[in-house]
Amino acid sequence: MKKWILAFLGLILVGFSAFTIDRLRSVENHSFQAGEAYVYKVKYGFITIGQANVDVHPKIFRINNRPCYRVNVLGKTAGMASIWKVSNTYRSYIDTTAIIPHKFVYSARENNFARDQTFTFDHQGLRVSKREKDKVETYDVPKYVQDVISGYYYLRTFDFGSMAPGSAVKAPMFFDDKLYNMTVSYSGKETIKTKFGKMEVLKLNPILPPNKLFEGKDAIRIFVSNDENRVPVQLEIDFSFGTISMELNDYQNVRNPFRWS
Repeated sequence: MKKWILAFLGLILVGFSAFTIDRLRSVENHSFQAGEAYVYKVKYGFITIGQANVDVHPKIFRINNRPCYRVNVLGKTAGMASIWKVSNTYRSYIDTTAIIPHKFVYSARENNFARDQTFTFDHQGLRVSKREKDKVETYDVPKYVQDVISGYYYLRTFDFGSMAPGSAVKAPMFFDDKLYNMTVSYSGKETIKTKFGKMEVLKLNPILPPNKLFEGKDAIRIFVSNDENRVPVQLEIDFSFGTISMELNDYQNVRNPFRWS
């Protein structure tokens, strides 16, 4: 009888330990869902130079024994720029509850250049492992660290419209082999024209560290739908050589109907 009791208590303790180790935060999400997809046209001035496809796979995947959205971002050249044959893919497996990444894959194809990296996130041990070819490197990271894709989806869970202009949201982000403090400032509301009609948007500005690539403090301007989707409708980036813009060109399976006028 004692052995049975000890075995029963052992099972309870193991189960409790597993629950404790696996416990992560819960982030409320009304903005995106499995199966949604967006297509953006990328332009330099009036010239179309590329296309970006952003989609959440209809299936829920299981990574690190957690349910995850699989988000794909594909950027490729188009129009006159197609002669450069650039196709870069960013893929993130994002925890459906905690909205943090468990795995991130980066694949670059630029003419004859190729690069592939895989990042595995250990949110209990606060580590990220990067594999590139046969080389594996491990980095220490803070709690609830994001990758470049999961960070964007995490931002979509924030109700910027209820914040005062000048407010900012912060989160740690890891990319390549560097840790960044992702900071996004909310600048207010405005109405923009799109191919689908007019829409009220929220203007967001990622705050960048000093660099030679982007021009000015507010070099990146993201115009996000002022609804529960909180999806970028337009985006402008000031580089040292000029401004690149992205415009929403197509969409499907959005979680909440857009409000065009």
